[in-house]
Amino acid sequence: MNLYHCMIELKDDAHALAFAAAADKWLSSLTKAGHVRSWQLFRRKFGLASCDHTDILILIEVESLAHLDTAFRSLCEDVSDEDTRSYELMHAMIRTSKVGLYRPYPDAAQREHVALI
Repeated sequence: MNLYHCMIELKDDAHALAFAAAADKWLSSLTKAGHVRSWQLFRRKFGLASCDHTDILILIEVESLAHLDTAFRSLCEDVSDEDTRSYELMHAMIRTSKVGLYRPYPDAAQREHVALI
């Protein structure tokens, strides 16, 4: 399992509920198609966070890097007009985003041991 996370700041004129609705439509479609395992959307509570933490956090769970690659490729293939509109609406509300990819640690493969050899 891998966790792809997106830290997002919305544009000043964007409405968080409209963003959440567009993200829900688009990410739920990816989930139904099997391109992602699951996803969650979070919003900073009471503005409590350090300056590096953004207002919106999206966590997307995928089985593997190959699964993530399939999800990215699916964005260019066989996308319905409704999914395209949802993505474009969601993306148009984003001012900045930062992404990261995480895995459970320590993992069974212990890649760090291999890297030291």
